[in-house]
Amino acid sequence: MKKNNKKGVILLSGGLDSAVTLYYARSRGFRPDALIFDYAQRHKKEIEYAIKLCRLNHIDFYTAKIDLGWTKSSLTDSKIVVPLSRNLNKKDIPATYVAGRNIIFLSYAFSLAESIGAETIFIGAHTCDYSGYPDCRPEFLWNFNQAVNLGMKDSKIKISAPLIDKSKKDIIKLGLKLKVPFRYTWSCYSGGKKPCLQCDSCRFRTEAFRRLNIIDPLLRK
Repeated sequence: MKKNNKKGVILLSGGLDSAVTLYYARSRGFRPDALIFDYAQRHKKEIEYAIKLCRLNHIDFYTAKIDLGWTKSSLTDSKIVVPLSRNLNKKDIPATYVAGRNIIFLSYAFSLAESIGAETIFIGAHTCDYSGYPDCRPEFLWNFNQAVNLGMKDSKIKISAPLIDKSKKDIIKLGLKLKVPFRYTWSCYSGGKKPCLQCDSCRFRTEAFRRLNIIDPLLRK
């Protein structure tokens, strides 16, 4: 691993993708400050895992508490049920979509990056994302990057999405190579103490581990 002396910012949810992105950034010589969001999400347990990852890597972190209560998402509205055993081949955007989430998160990240003198913002978005969220598309990230820099004093800040063209299986393979402690990542949307194994996030995670002939560390007794 390269000497970590370059400044960066990482959007760290505590999920599998953002954890791999953190370890990727460190392998590239960055010691990024982490930005963690508490938006009253149902799966708030992921915040605990994000903080654990920060402490393991001895990096600074900021927790931003924001209210997205107006969004019609099963992650922010307890009256909306998290889809379970959904047909994963369907191309529709599921109820777990949170309107404008990455737009909001990245806006905060640009403010933090300019304030600490960081030139790179890392995000774990990828085009193979099982939920097909529109704010994970590369064209969104590129165009958002250009637009935001027009309104910044420091117009050299760039978004890095190193997982953008990878499948969940390939992301886990990269994480294994980078020695990501997957036992300290949380993916389940349902908000319970244990993974539900039925929501989209759980099913794609466990299937990717299965295809690699590995038991998900969260499921080991």
